[in-house]
Parts: sequence; C-alpha cells; structure tokens
Amino acid sequence: MPRSPTVDGQSPGDSRRRSLGALLRRVHLGGPVSRAGLAEWLGVNRSTVLALTTELVAAGLVREGFPELTGRAGRPSLVVRPAADRVYVLAFDIAVDRLVAARVGLGGQIQDRREAHRARAGADLDTVVGVLAGLGRQLHATAASGATCVGVGASYCGMIRPGDGMVRFGPDMGWVDQAFGAELARRLDLGLPVLVGNEAHLGALAEHQRGVGVGVDNLVYLHGDVGVGGGIIVGGELLGGDGGYGSEVGHMLVNPYDGRPCGCGSRGCLEAEVGERALLDAAGRPADRIGRGAVREVVDAADRGDPAAREALRTVGDWLGIGVANVINLFNPGMVIFGGMLREVYRGSAAHVRRRIAVNVLPVSRTRAQLRVSALGDDATLVGAAELGFTRLLADPLGTPVG
Repeated sequence: MPRSPTVDGQSPGDSRRRSLGALLRRVHLGGPVSRAGLAEWLGVNRSTVLALTTELVAAGLVREGFPELTGRAGRPSLVVRPAADRVYVLAFDIAVDRLVAARVGLGGQIQDRREAHRARAGADLDTVVGVLAGLGRQLHATAASGATCVGVGASYCGMIRPGDGMVRFGPDMGWVDQAFGAELARRLDLGLPVLVGNEAHLGALAEHQRGVGVGVDNLVYLHGDVGVGGGIIVGGELLGGDGGYGSEVGHMLVNPYDGRPCGCGSRGCLEAEVGERALLDAAGRPADRIGRGAVREVVDAADRGDPAAREALRTVGDWLGIGVANVINLFNPGMVIFGGMLREVYRGSAAHVRRRIAVNVLPVSRTRAQLRVSALGDDATLVGAAELGFTRLLADPLGTPVG
C-alpha cells in the first residue's frame, strides 16, 4: 500500500530524511551544538531533536555527551558532535602546478594530506590520475580502524560537466573532454563515484560555508592560479548557469583592442591581463620563472621598493580593479574574496583595485561590497572538494552505511 503524502506533496519519509540531513549538516558545518540549540535552530521541540539525534547516533554519524562545566545551575543539555573519527571523505585538488589529496573527517577537519608536484606538460590525464589514485589509496589505508569513506570529491582547474566529472576544457593544460571523474573512480576502486567541480566554484562554496564569507549570502570569489576563475554565490546558492559552466569571470573581456592573448583563444580577457604571466612579464621576470613562488617574489620586491615590481602591480592592479568593478556592478555582492595567487596580487595592489572601484562602481553598490582575502588560503579549493564529497551523506544520512 503506498504511503500517504503530506500536505506539501512529500511523504513522511522525505520529511524525516530532510530533517536528518539538516541536523547533520548543522553539526558538520557548525561544530558541536547542544540539543537545545538544535531544537531552536530547526524550529522543533526537544523530543523531535531527541528522536533525530538518536537515529544519527545509532548510524554512527554523531556522538552525544555532556558539555564542559558551565557553572550554571540545572541539568545541561547534551552536546551533539560529528563522529569525525568514523566518517570521512577523500578530497583532491588538481591545480596547474600541484596535486593535493586529503582525508577529511565529518565536521571538516583535515586529518591527513599528501601533496605532489605537477609538471606543466600538457594533457596529462593518465599521470594525474595515477598520482592521485596512489595518494588516495595511502590515505584510505591509514584511516582509523572501523572508519568509513562515504564520498570522494575533486576540484579541477577547468570547466567541468555536471554529473559525470568530464573536464570539457582546461585551457592551462590543454585538457579537452577528458573523463577525469570516471577514470579516477576506476583507479581508486573504492566503489564510490568521484564528484568533480570547478576549483573557483568550490572555493566560493568553501569560503561561504567555512571561510571569510560565512553569513554573506551574495559574494564573488576570484581564484588565481595561472589564470583566473570565478565563483558567484547568489542568495546563498552557487550560480552555475544553464549548463553548469557559469561564473567564468576570468574570461570577462576587459581589454579587447590591444589585450594580451588568452589561453581560451580570445584576447584581453581578465585572466590574460592579471594572471601569472601578465604580472611576471610586466615585472621583467624571465620566461622560466613561474609559479606562486615567483608571484610572491614580485610582491615582496614591490614591498621593498623595487620600481619594476611596483609598476607591474600597478598595471595588473588596475586591470583587476576594472574586473572587480564590473562584477560589483553586475551582481551587487556583499563581499568580493581574493583566493589562490590573487591573494598575493591583491596584497600588493589593493590601493589600485580600490581606486578603480571608487571611480567605476555605482555608489549604491560600492558602499556595500567588502573586499577580503580568502580565510582558507591555499586550502579553499580542497575544502570545497571535501564538501562535494559529503554531498550524498548530507542529503540522505541513513542511506549511506557507516561502519
């Protein structure tokens, strides 16, 4: 006999699953919280929270215990904590110059990590997958006895097709239609799919959920690697676009007439004018000087008064300010966050960026937009990949066996 739907067309089971997911997500993102706090946050009575936490405890996803002494009279409310030692995901971050793998426990703590250098050698799917699979197997093998891997997430520096982890276009390394997600899942051999996202999209989500953008429902995250990626949060949700390829802020056209060539085939894109090579060329660095270390050297040299480095940051900062002014006028964000290599660039060019904003942004938007650097630093995209790995568990906590 079919179950009766509720008033909103959802079955009681769907409602319960949503409540369990919401509670687990609150503990996962916010850390230990009392039953009383959960009841207030969910807008339900304490007996309902008791029933939900009892199910999650039985499933091995959370633990309950008394809080530390508070000095208050009366029986304290039990505190609910994520079972970080029993539940984890594998997270991977694939950047142009490095490959990072981590084991991340429920609650978001990075328990262990591995890192390898990535050569700039063109389309290298087999090499990348081989290295990551090896690192992932090491992390899986060294997890605590009885712990369960509930998901795998990966951040890639390119345009990712939603659903199957296909890299449609990775301009900096020449990847076109590479079946990255499926191949990594096959080589890991954990019986789990690998969920793949664009690095800037995942960085935006990570900063919104765990970083400097917590509590800011409208923000723009700009991620610098060799090029520039963008992630835009609108009303608390990632702006994905019609096909999932939205927020490509780095390919906003800012200098169409005499702009630098871009890896996408155009000229004068934002990333062509503010990316790694633009800064190093403007500072007179030789072609064999590459990477974040070289970018930091230019910023440090400017701090010491080096004229070429200061002029390079002025030029790049002006173009970056034009790009930021455009996104503020378009999206009216409460915050713009600079991540990856752009943390260093913004540190050395903040005055130039702000000058452009003062001149080119509508006053009503200019007064609201805060400019910040990533709180999660180089781990922003890795943290975003981990959250992608937890997606299935948080959507249906009891649908994923643990232990």
